[in-house]
Amino acid sequence: MAQENTVQDGMVVTLDYSLTVDGEVIDHSGDSGPIEFLQGEGQIVPGLERALYGMAVGDSKQLTVTAAEGYGELDEESYAEIPREEFTSEIPLEIGVELQLRDQDGDVFNAYIEEVGDDMVLMNFNHPLAGKELLFSVTVSGLRPATKEELEHGHVHGGHHHHE
Repeated sequence: MAQENTVQDGMVVTLDYSLTVDGEVIDHSGDSGPIEFLQGEGQIVPGLERALYGMAVGDSKQLTVTAAEGYGELDEESYAEIPREEFTSEIPLEIGVELQLRDQDGDVFNAYIEEVGDDMVLMNFNHPLAGKELLFSVTVSGLRPATKEELEHGHVHGGHHHHE
């Protein structure tokens, strides 16, 4: 019988966290509030989810998640050169600018500018954190068994859904 007071599959976890990448805190729950998710459903990066098992409310942990267990390795295929004239004048053509692009099917991709050439712009379609080691500092601030409905739907109801 799983302990009701530790993180297990089927538990709704409220997590305070900070995420440090390359020595810089890039995201923390002080900004947007803690995240709430259903453990075991892959709603957070795999390396973090795995590290939470067995933690109780009030427990804190620091852990390093490799790129492979985080947002994935950099995919060399996920770059595209786009002619400069396809960008409207509102778009600042600067390295690191994130854009939303649509493909032929109308799916929206986030991509960001990797390089700006004289007539081509190199777009990177990798997740901005792909290839990065993630340093998490986490505290379990709430735990409850998921409701039957949440388990059926595989996600948490109510609250704001923080979508990575």
